[in-house]
Amino acid sequence: MALSTSARRPTAGPGSAMPRWRIWLLAARPQTLPAAVVPVVVGSAAAYASGAWRPGAAFAALISALLVQIGTNMANDLFDFERGADTQERTGPLRVTQAGLLTPAQMRRGTLATFAAAFAVGLYLVYLGGWPILAIGLAAILCGVAYTGGPFPLAYHGLGDLFAFVFFGPVAVAGTYYVHTGRLAPAAFWAALPVACLVTAILVVNNYRDLETDKKANKRTLAVRLGPRATRAEYALLLGGAYAVPFYLWLASGAAWGWLPLLSAPFAVRLWRRLRSERGAALNPVLKGTGQLLLLHGLLLALGLILSDP
Repeated sequence: MALSTSARRPTAGPGSAMPRWRIWLLAARPQTLPAAVVPVVVGSAAAYASGAWRPGAAFAALISALLVQIGTNMANDLFDFERGADTQERTGPLRVTQAGLLTPAQMRRGTLATFAAAFAVGLYLVYLGGWPILAIGLAAILCGVAYTGGPFPLAYHGLGDLFAFVFFGPVAVAGTYYVHTGRLAPAAFWAALPVACLVTAILVVNNYRDLETDKKANKRTLAVRLGPRATRAEYALLLGGAYAVPFYLWLASGAAWGWLPLLSAPFAVRLWRRLRSERGAALNPVLKGTGQLLLLHGLLLALGLILSDP
C-alpha cells in the first residue's frame, strides 16, 4: 500500500544535483515504513505471549514486509505518474517520477528489483510456514502492484482502504504469528484489528488531503466517493476502533498490561481535532502524526502483550 507522510519538498527537476541515494530514499518513502514494521512487531509479540518465538522468523518477516512496502510505494509513484494523478497541483510530498528525478524506466526497474528481493527473503518464511505463507506473499506483491497499476487499480476504484485494512491487519499480523507458531489463534486476529484501523487511518488522511486533485484525475478513492464529511467520520471510527479493541480485551481478559495502548489516546484526540479543521497541505502534519500514532500505539500494544504473558 502506498502511504504518504509529510516531508519538505527538495529542489527537483532533471538538472537536480541531488545524490542518487537520496532520490531512491525519497522513492522508498521512509516515513511510511511504520505500516510495515508495526504488524510484524505486534504479530511477533502475540507469538511470544503464546510461548513461541523465532528470532529468524521475526527478522525475515520484518525485512520482507519493509521490501513489499517500499516496492508498493515505488509502484504507486510510477503508476500515479503514468495515469496523470501526480501533477504540480498535488499537496503531498514530492514524487520522484513526477519531479523528473527518475525516469519511468528507472522506477520500473527499481520496483521490480525491490519486489524480487522481498520474494527472495520471503522464501525463508515459506520454508518455515509452508504454502500458506507463499500464497500470502504472492498476494501481497500482486496487490502492491495492483494498488495503482494494472487494468483494475484498487485505489482508483475505492478499494484502497479495504486492501490496507485486510493486508496490514489480519494478514500481516496473523501471518507473522503463524510463522512463529505454525498455527493461527483468535488472539492474533484480535491483536491485528487495532493495527488495521490505524494503518487505514493513515490512508484516509492521505486521500482526504488529495480529495480534490484525485477527483480531477478521476482517481475514485473512497474519500472521493464518500465526500469530506463521511471521510472525517471514517477517520474517527478507525481511531475509535484502535482503542475500543484493546480496551475490551483488557476488561475481558484481565491482562495486567492490556491498558498500555490507551496511553496514546490523547495524541489521537489531537489528530482528530486537526483533521476536522484543516484541508489540503495543512493536513501533512496530521498524516505524519497518524503514522507516529501507529508506531506508538503498536509498540505499546506489543509491550502489553509481552508483559501480560503469564
